[in-house]
Amino acid sequence: MSAALVLDGVCKTYGSGHAAVDALRGVCVTVDEGELVAVMGPSGSGKSSLLTIAGTLEQATSGDVRVDGQLVGGMSPAATAALRRRSIGFVFQDYNLLAGLTAAENVAMPMELDGTSARAARRAALAALERLDLAARADQYPDDLSGGERQRVAIARAVVGDRRLVLADEPTGALDTVNGETVMRLLREVCRAGAAGVVVTHDAQLAAWADRIVFLRDGRVVDHTAPPAAPESLLVTTPTGR
Repeated sequence: MSAALVLDGVCKTYGSGHAAVDALRGVCVTVDEGELVAVMGPSGSGKSSLLTIAGTLEQATSGDVRVDGQLVGGMSPAATAALRRRSIGFVFQDYNLLAGLTAAENVAMPMELDGTSARAARRAALAALERLDLAARADQYPDDLSGGERQRVAIARAVVGDRRLVLADEPTGALDTVNGETVMRLLREVCRAGAAGVVVTHDAQLAAWADRIVFLRDGRVVDHTAPPAAPESLLVTTPTGR
């Protein structure tokens, strides 16, 4: 088993001088293929900065970041964009769906951008939507979907194709309990298939789906721990409603 994500002594500072804010301070986190890691901590602890740097959306001020074995800091912008497009799936808090594309088209788009035929990309998109109980909404536009449905479309887009690293920022925030558990179950399935997952969440019950919980405070990792219990046998798995 190899590491899909390595953060080694990562620091991130915003601003300079008296206005400087240290969002991350010497963070070291490794996430192996097949592993799902939850990141928890109070507001302002650095969770979102960790996620954006892990996803190559921002550069670390110092320290090394490796994604799928590649040292991100030494890559050109074009190579970084290609790595991000092919290997990393994102779930953002504000969904980032394109209003002019249907749910299926939004999910298929990353695969098409990477050279997959439109037919194959749509087939994969429909399969991902089916796993999230959204097959019937595949041809609807984002404005015609509920907030919970838009969130699940964003998750389907993040996990479609051969993603090596899936990063999710509060992926269950707009969902009810049952659909939230369905999302976490899907993320676990993706990790069991070989991807690595990092999920920022404030919900300890949903964090219990992870293999490991990383706690941040004031930009530092203050603890790594295993969740108290594996929840699969305890939770309802059939999604209901919108």
